[in-house]
Amino acid sequence: MVQETVLSALPVADFVHLRVHTAYSLLEGAVKIKKLIDLCEKHRMPAVAMTDTNNLFGAFEMSTECAAHGIQPIIGIQLAVDLEVEEKRFSAKDPDAGIDDIVLLVQNEQGYANLRMLSEQSYMFTPNDEKPHVSYEVLKKYSDGLICLTGGAKGAVGRMILAGKPDKAEEVLKRLIEIYPKRLYMEIQRHGTSEEDQTEPAFLDMAYKYDVPLVATNEVFFTGPDMFEAHDALICIKEKTHVIVNERRRLTPEHYFKSPEEMKKLFDDLPEAVANTVVIAKRCGFMVEKQPPALPRYPDCGDKTEAEVLQERARAGLEKRLNVHVFKEGMSEEEKNALRAQYTQRLEYELGVIIQMDFPGYFLIVSDFIQWSKAHGIPVGPGRGSGAGSVVAWSLTITDLDPIRFHLLFERFLNPERVNMPDFDVDFCQDRRGETIDYVREKYGHERVAQIITFGKLQAKAVIRDVGRVLQMDFVADKLARLVPAKPGTTLAEAFSVEPEFDKQRKGDTRVEQLLDIAVKLEGLYRNASTHAAGVVVGQKPLNQIVPVYRDLSADSDLPVTQYNMKFVESTGLVKFDFLGLKTLTVIAEAVKMVQKRGIQLNISEISLDDRETYELLHQAETDGVFQLESGGMRKTLRDMQPDSLEDLIALVSLYRPGPMDNIPSYIARKHGKEQPDYMHPMLEGILKETYGIMIYQEQVMQIAQKMAGYTLGAADLLRRAMGKKKKEEMELQEAIFIEGATKNGIDPAKAKSIFARMAKFAEYGFNKSHAAAYALIAYQTAYLKAHYPVEFMAATMTYDMQNTDKLALYKKELGRLNIALLPPDINHSYVPFAVEDGAVRYALMAVKGSGEAPAKAVVAEREKNGPFKSMTDFIRRMDSSNLDKKSLETWIKAGTFDCLEKNRGLLHANLDLLMKHARAAGEEKNSAQINLFGQAVAEEVIPLTAAPAWTPDEKLKMESSVIGFYLSAHPLDRYGKSLERLRAMTYNETVRGVAKAGSLRAKMAVTVTSVRERMSKKGSKYAFVSASDTSGSFEFTVFSEGLSHYRDILKSDRPLLITVNAEKEEGSDDPRMILQHAEILDDVISQTAGGIMIVIDRAEAVEPLKNTIGDLRPGRSRVLFAVLADKWEVEIVCEKTYALTADVLSALPKIQGVSEVREL
Repeated sequence: MVQETVLSALPVADFVHLRVHTAYSLLEGAVKIKKLIDLCEKHRMPAVAMTDTNNLFGAFEMSTECAAHGIQPIIGIQLAVDLEVEEKRFSAKDPDAGIDDIVLLVQNEQGYANLRMLSEQSYMFTPNDEKPHVSYEVLKKYSDGLICLTGGAKGAVGRMILAGKPDKAEEVLKRLIEIYPKRLYMEIQRHGTSEEDQTEPAFLDMAYKYDVPLVATNEVFFTGPDMFEAHDALICIKEKTHVIVNERRRLTPEHYFKSPEEMKKLFDDLPEAVANTVVIAKRCGFMVEKQPPALPRYPDCGDKTEAEVLQERARAGLEKRLNVHVFKEGMSEEEKNALRAQYTQRLEYELGVIIQMDFPGYFLIVSDFIQWSKAHGIPVGPGRGSGAGSVVAWSLTITDLDPIRFHLLFERFLNPERVNMPDFDVDFCQDRRGETIDYVREKYGHERVAQIITFGKLQAKAVIRDVGRVLQMDFVADKLARLVPAKPGTTLAEAFSVEPEFDKQRKGDTRVEQLLDIAVKLEGLYRNASTHAAGVVVGQKPLNQIVPVYRDLSADSDLPVTQYNMKFVESTGLVKFDFLGLKTLTVIAEAVKMVQKRGIQLNISEISLDDRETYELLHQAETDGVFQLESGGMRKTLRDMQPDSLEDLIALVSLYRPGPMDNIPSYIARKHGKEQPDYMHPMLEGILKETYGIMIYQEQVMQIAQKMAGYTLGAADLLRRAMGKKKKEEMELQEAIFIEGATKNGIDPAKAKSIFARMAKFAEYGFNKSHAAAYALIAYQTAYLKAHYPVEFMAATMTYDMQNTDKLALYKKELGRLNIALLPPDINHSYVPFAVEDGAVRYALMAVKGSGEAPAKAVVAEREKNGPFKSMTDFIRRMDSSNLDKKSLETWIKAGTFDCLEKNRGLLHANLDLLMKHARAAGEEKNSAQINLFGQAVAEEVIPLTAAPAWTPDEKLKMESSVIGFYLSAHPLDRYGKSLERLRAMTYNETVRGVAKAGSLRAKMAVTVTSVRERMSKKGSKYAFVSASDTSGSFEFTVFSEGLSHYRDILKSDRPLLITVNAEKEEGSDDPRMILQHAEILDDVISQTAGGIMIVIDRAEAVEPLKNTIGDLRPGRSRVLFAVLADKWEVEIVCEKTYALTADVLSALPKIQGVSEVREL
């Protein structure tokens, strides 16, 4: 509680702000709490009220920050209420009508409890289509301990006065007096608005008539007058409108944090209204205080204690673990007993610590929901974070890593010398994590379980675009936003310092200067509230007795959300559990399911960790799709390291980060005997031998302190933390303790000092081995699946990246390397996800861009129920419009999904509307059981498609690429095969192999360009990144300024090109860096060298256009042959003359209707 002595201890200003909207009034308040504290200190204001719009999001932070600066926090809210003085009710479509705002300020503990209840009622019990608010009855029920301000001109009293209803205004006031006896204040505001001028006389009359004291407030939305323009833009961002629009919400330049002197001058005629702000502050004596965590009791203990249940389950679980994972075939009983004793000793030690620290319930709760998840087929990770160091956790199946085998330390997780709540980070299958959360909610009570709120911010790129939008400068803003470095967390100040183009743009255009100035002022403010992806809290009592709760309407869940975010919520007494979603677990589970469909029993948690084929795959760095090991730099490290144990992978995951990455060459050299390990002292060899004398893990620091200097592992954990924090005084103290302890063990003090210094330097980047071990295990499991079941693994991997076409293109290339076919989408064979089919991967229906999940599921369900579709008519009749939308039908046609029913994609596309019309008719027929418009039953009708030309091969591929994201069935360069051989053009894959051998080379390549992304260098010259593909895959090359100005039109011509690039090895990547040297249209080059062509004709309509095209050619050296496909025959016709084949003709021939192929001879 805040004592009134705080007020008297400060030089008290004679005005206190009671209406402040902080940044927690989302896209409305522009006052950050730390800035609010600064303003209070500047103006010697001993107290300040936070009254955010309809929420208490900042109450804990406000309390904490104010207390730290000797300022009294006043916790309040601007609450939407329906005082029910009018019969008519309004919905959220007109949220201000019938619903008014009042201000409530907390006086004491009871007031805070009631404010929590009011906030909960507002969010949790208001219908979705209405603005969150509370009713008159609810307001009356939860009124104790609260001071009420009437809300000024925008409150219910003011609204009635402005509406010309003085009797209603008095009725509202009397209701408020009844609810808040002696705790109601008539709020007077002077921001210079006409509404305030109209209502103030009536407010004064009513206040004196009903003996309601006056209070002067200034509704603060921003810090100072210089912030008004930026705040106006903020309001427009919230309202989704433009600054230039007249009919919109506007504030005044007066809505800033005024000084006490300004407020006294403004209200010099009503001094009592100013004085009452201090009176109210003195009446409010409450702050939200930190509470210790309070665990709910584990409900399945019966008449036993939690400690007894934990001991029983842990001991039984250990025996199971020993039998499955530790005892090997052929071991004697003596050997088993020796191992059992080692594990049991560690288990009993841990149990003692857990019970002593009163955490048995925590372990039981976590193990319960993990075991429930596993029993219901929900994939759970092996356990990451320091919790993997616990044998108890391993025995309870919370984790899946043997802590003793991998030298993981319990004290890194739970230290009796550092009393902290244990915290298991648990990974779940991202698709089914919600089921586990629902289970926890059911088990511990809906009213005691919630997710945690999180706040999105106006960050650098986004705030530029938002401000640009409200200033109607969208295009300019987009260009400016692209100048912000892509590094997450980059601020505008940092962007301005590294990108000179900002200064150039600012100086050249005053509107750009205005945009950027506003963006800087708004940067970092909260944009929206949403639900944290992982955090769930459980309370010992109903949540509304602990924290204010909120409902996130944007989330697909009815689970309440705490109004305090992750940073503060654990300090309220709630216990947090992390339900993290990890896509890789879902991939593993899906791959295992596919394998099991082949009749193979596979338990991924029981695979051998010494599998030769898996390590061979890792040696070759064939790691596309392998968790954590996909990047080019990681592949290079794998090839150099040649890992042969999980311990190597744990080291790799730990080392491959900025800082420790510098130790990778030394680790590899020592592993392969090219460099001698340095253990610093013989005593430390046992600790550092696993990592060849290189300190990699935080656990090693703890073990060194224990062995060399006599620390307990608990004290060693405190040493580790001290090294991480780098506090000078604490480090000096720890160094003295370390040297003294080491000296007692016979170590030279100078040597001990040197070792301590190396430990301290290492601690700057030391990694938690328990965390690394868990992720290394997942990496190994994915590598194992790829090594043994590549088809299933790739199908599962592609399924969970199906919206990422860049990834899918990469995986298509990988399938080619593995000699696994990628079959095109097929309406009779494809499923919603990618699937395994006869040793190949079948493309997913849902992976086709624009297709809907519901139609895809409906296709598969109908096919499985009633068999394959026999024709387009059969498909349309059976699917009808209730299960099929036009967009899905169109994208599937473009992708060739219906080729098994009708090969002419152009025909189907031209009849799209007709097909949908018949789908609607089929739906109506099913619903009404009537005869259709054509007088026939739908089942008997054959849809009469209107004749339309087939797409040319190039058109077909272009359409296919537009919905697949890359060329799947063929590639536009396929028809140039002979010419490319003659031109000695290299494929991209051949270029990659050549660079790998030679380091660099000059390559001639045939390519199709998919995009040209132009950029501006810091020196002001333009360059471009060009995305392209050939028959071997997709890639990128760079074009510098001179080449861009010379070849820009060619690069954007949408025609196949022949390019020359300088390709060289790029550090940390398997892909070479390629710089364009020359480019020309491929058909132009071929026309000068072509020996002849064969034109394949499959329809008679091609004859006349071919006659005209070939007949107009000049004589030359190229032969022309025709292959005519008639029924089952193929007839070849050789032209007597030879012709000069121009680039235009070579480009035009494949586009002629009836020409199915043009082959070079």
